Amino acid sequence: MNVSVRELRLSSNPDSSYFLRVDWRGRSLGSGFRLLLTDGQSAWRGDVSEKEVREEAEELEMQTERYAQDLRQALTAAETSGTYSFAMTPPPAERREAVTLQYEKVQKDISFRLGSAQLMADPQPAQAVRELLIHSLQRGTTLENHNQSLQEENQSLTREQRRITADLQRYAAGKEALEAELYSRFVLVLNEKKAKIRSLLKETSCGGQKEEEEQQEDEYGGSTDEEPDEAQSTSSSRKCSLIPDRRRGASRPVDVFI
Repeated sequence: MNVSVRELRLSSNPDSSYFLRVDWRGRSLGSGFRLLLTDGQSAWRGDVSEKEVREEAEELEMQTERYAQDLRQALTAAETSGTYSFAMTPPPAERREAVTLQYEKVQKDISFRLGSAQLMADPQPAQAVRELLIHSLQRGTTLENHNQSLQEENQSLTREQRRITADLQRYAAGKEALEAELYSRFVLVLNEKKAKIRSLLKETSCGGQKEEEEQQEDEYGGSTDEEPDEAQSTSSSRKCSLIPDRRRGASRPVDVFI
């Protein structure tokens, strides 16, 4: 059973407050519902059957489902809205045994009758007020428990967020440290490769110098010096070590450590 309680004001007496309780089964009011209306002193009860709901929808040329949605909005809205208005006939001041509660929908200053319900006076209005109070207390307890549950869930999510943030910060710091270590290793390997390349270029330059000397000896029929082969080799090696690498330019590359 679904239960809803709302405050409403009659268009004939907007200063007075009434409380309307609606009970229904199923997902909508299309299957029928029960009403309890009280001003704190008197109370009226009535039932609206599924057949009556369907007849009202047909009279308004509306689909039953759409009509049930409008009924629920009018009778169970949490706050008083200017979209719907209510009237009671005869007026409550006459304290009749039977009254009719009419509810209308207002659109662009034009109102049309949405429906009505026949209500009978409750011989025990105090019991009706008691029912409203019990329902309000139960509803308040349910909302309080739900709010407490949401607060606990929010605290749990906050702790989880803090933990994830700390993990992300730690991962970011580890990533930066790893990048720095890999970069330093890369620079070291790069400098070793550059040194090896310079050594290979130097050896290539010495080999080219020896080839030029041999070609000159072939052109002039050998060396005119009568120095031993070992002396010539030593002299050539010294020359090679003293000759700058013309292919690489006048200045040597300098290692750059970052």
